[in-house]
Amino acid sequence: MTFPYQGRRPAVCVMVLGTTSGAGKSWLTTALCRYYSNQGLKVAPFKAQNMSNNARVVVAPTLATACAALPPEGAHPALGRPGGVVAGADDLLGEIGSAQYFQALAARATPEVRMNPLLLKPEADTHSQVVLLGQVHAEFTALPWRGRSEKVWPQIAAALDQLRAENDVVVIEGAGSPAEINLHASDIVNMRVARHASARCLLVTDIDRGGAFAHLYGTWALLPEDERALIHGFVLNKFRGDASLLAPAPQQLQALTGVPTVATIPMQWHHGLPEEDGVFDDRSTTAGAVHTTVAVVAFPRISNLDEFQPLKNVPGVRLLWVRSPADVAGLKATDWIVLPGSKATASDLAWVRAQGLDRAIAAHAAQGGAVLGVCGGLQMLGEGLIDLAGIDGNGPGLGLLPLVTVFEPAKTVRRTTARFADLQGAWAPLSGVPVSGYEIHHGQTAQHPAMAAKGDIARGVIPGMAWQNPAGNVLGVYLHGLLEDPAVLQALFGQEGAAPVPTLNAVFDGLARTVEECFDAHFLRELLI
Repeated sequence: MTFPYQGRRPAVCVMVLGTTSGAGKSWLTTALCRYYSNQGLKVAPFKAQNMSNNARVVVAPTLATACAALPPEGAHPALGRPGGVVAGADDLLGEIGSAQYFQALAARATPEVRMNPLLLKPEADTHSQVVLLGQVHAEFTALPWRGRSEKVWPQIAAALDQLRAENDVVVIEGAGSPAEINLHASDIVNMRVARHASARCLLVTDIDRGGAFAHLYGTWALLPEDERALIHGFVLNKFRGDASLLAPAPQQLQALTGVPTVATIPMQWHHGLPEEDGVFDDRSTTAGAVHTTVAVVAFPRISNLDEFQPLKNVPGVRLLWVRSPADVAGLKATDWIVLPGSKATASDLAWVRAQGLDRAIAAHAAQGGAVLGVCGGLQMLGEGLIDLAGIDGNGPGLGLLPLVTVFEPAKTVRRTTARFADLQGAWAPLSGVPVSGYEIHHGQTAQHPAMAAKGDIARGVIPGMAWQNPAGNVLGVYLHGLLEDPAVLQALFGQEGAAPVPTLNAVFDGLARTVEECFDAHFLRELLI
């Protein structure tokens, strides 16, 4: 198949909209990124605004370098003066949603902040931290949603325009549903983006939930006529059963809307992508004999849960999400309890206590059971949280490590490479293992001075970043991505941890094959013409 428009600028935009959250937008966007990249096209993902506590650390070009491919006459005032775009020593690091990080890898592109210019990280039911172009923005965090949208739109539009100037195809992901008519006037992530980019839109729905045709028709019907014209196809996702039973609904839907149903995608239980917004499906746990259960505490504001995805691929490891003491009853000393990252550490720690999980975790540790805290989970394992700046909240810790955490206004966002010192007990296999990952945290953690005076000292196993209790069964680390490191998995699980598992590239190619099987290749080509 040939693509005569390869190299044409600005890029054509293909946009994936959904009838609901969870319809399959992220999955399909990732699959299309790899599919079009496989055709020899230069591809980038884009999502104007993502609301997620799952984030990755990526390149955040400076204002001078962010205008990479725009000629001087195309400089966008929202992002500064034009300049040559090369990532250099002056570039910062910033945060984007994990979904866009993986979409960039699927597109064979370097993940960077323009691919998700606005990231909202929920800290409470009615409040989110605003991350604009990778950096926390205090002013916009304080603004109400409707007041914020117009102020951030210039930066969003500039980021998209730049990506279009540099690529053949930009695959755009929407958010939620484009037919939330109470939000339509302030929309900066769905149809406003589609109109700005003249995007060719696909509308995907989760047929497994039921009501798929009503969702498709209702979404289409609630859009203004000019926005309906941007929808080029309906997609039925997560289908189980006999496809012949769908008739005559797709034909009737096309008669009503003029929009064809262009693909029916079967249920993908084991697609291999980390989950964007929810915990993993229990039906996807390991087959065969289980030798280790990893019980991850599912806080209300859990963050970076995607980093546990590799554990699902280790034979004999069962990944379990827990919300009550009953969920951890029966764990063996060789099993783990993991306190993951949190976007609201003090609040989530209060939730842990309210559920009675604090006692269950303490009992597991007292019996020599392995406990791991990552970032916010590390902070919870200490003696206390001190927040004089109003960042997160104060509170007593779980007391499993003699540490204290002070929350600072400045946020640590960086990639990190380190090596474990000698560890004891359950975590001894990590001794001397080099590790790499990323840090995203406001808290700064150190030895509790009064406890040190009494001889109760945490063993620092990576300076300023990881500590262990004297018994060796409790380990706290600031490093996200630890369990994505093959060397760590091999150290902890031996040959089982080193067993061949699908690489990310293999996962992305599998998604692209599904697209090839479910879509007509002529349709996907015509979307770009």
